[in-house]
Amino acid sequence: MRPLIRAVINSHALRHNLRIIRARAAGARVIAVVKANAYGHGLVSTALALGDADALAVARLEEALALRAAGIGARTLLLEGVFSFGELAEAAHEGLDLVVHDATQIDLLERADAVATRCALWLKIDTGMNRLGFAPREFPAALARIRNLSPAPRELRLLTHLACANERDDQVTRAQLERFRVATRGIDYEVSVANSAGIFGAVPLGCHWVRPGLALYGASPFADCSAQSLGLQPVMTLESSVIAVRHVARGESVGYGGSWVAPRDSQIAIVAAGYGDGVHRSLANGATVLVNGRRAPLTGRVSMDMLAADVSALNGVRVGTPVVLWGEGLPVEEAAQHAGTIAYELLCSVSPRVPLEPR
Repeated sequence: MRPLIRAVINSHALRHNLRIIRARAAGARVIAVVKANAYGHGLVSTALALGDADALAVARLEEALALRAAGIGARTLLLEGVFSFGELAEAAHEGLDLVVHDATQIDLLERADAVATRCALWLKIDTGMNRLGFAPREFPAALARIRNLSPAPRELRLLTHLACANERDDQVTRAQLERFRVATRGIDYEVSVANSAGIFGAVPLGCHWVRPGLALYGASPFADCSAQSLGLQPVMTLESSVIAVRHVARGESVGYGGSWVAPRDSQIAIVAAGYGDGVHRSLANGATVLVNGRRAPLTGRVSMDMLAADVSALNGVRVGTPVVLWGEGLPVEEAAQHAGTIAYELLCSVSPRVPLEPR
């Protein structure tokens, strides 16, 4: 039996997006960011589909161990690093790359003897995000401590993270890059700077490694630019079905709170999709879904398991008619805008009860 709601994952689109990113990266190697269950697309299946990436990146040790348990031996970068001797030992055993962003992590490395030498290290500089990393004034001392580890780490690289790259030619990005250049002047290590927005933005970044996340999954990091215009294809299509068709008389309301009142006699399709599936309750009036490939506006509030759409202008809508919440034909960025959020959140919010189906 076909599930009423499902997230269809197009691995061909995923690999297409990787090729577009690689071309845009102009020779830089690509670290595919698959944290948070690959932005809702399925951690292991996405990592397998991205076998041509130069490395993978996850946030936490548990995600990296899940990749290894699935037999995925690709170079894997742990973006938050480790915080105990036990975690460091596991990371070393699995040959993980570690981001080092705090002095307590250097303390661990200094006390770990030869364990740490099995990990490649990425020393993070905080150039203005003010989240993780060593401030430029702290960086020389942190670098000296890493260089003095004995035995020396297997590899050492530098990275930073951009706070406003999604604003295109942004002065904050330029200021961050200048801080990074000043901090690393005369230091000959490979660096990673660009996220998805940085890769496609107007500010030249000049790094050896790029770290795309959202763009891999076929969504645009920019408010003023569609994914299609960047050459990207949506990887996830959240699909469902009509489970009832209601005839609602003029003046009657639909859903909790009676927030939508029919301006005329209307035909309303009830769709098996709600905030229990990851479709945000905050989707506002004006948001649409695709009912059998045609746009239909939402009516009333999204509930836990269902939402309603006005299909009065459409013919042939019946129980079983397919509905697209976002994906092919309806960009996730558009749905996110109506929900007052960002595409990242919608993709990551897809509930575990929604099956992921390969296409």
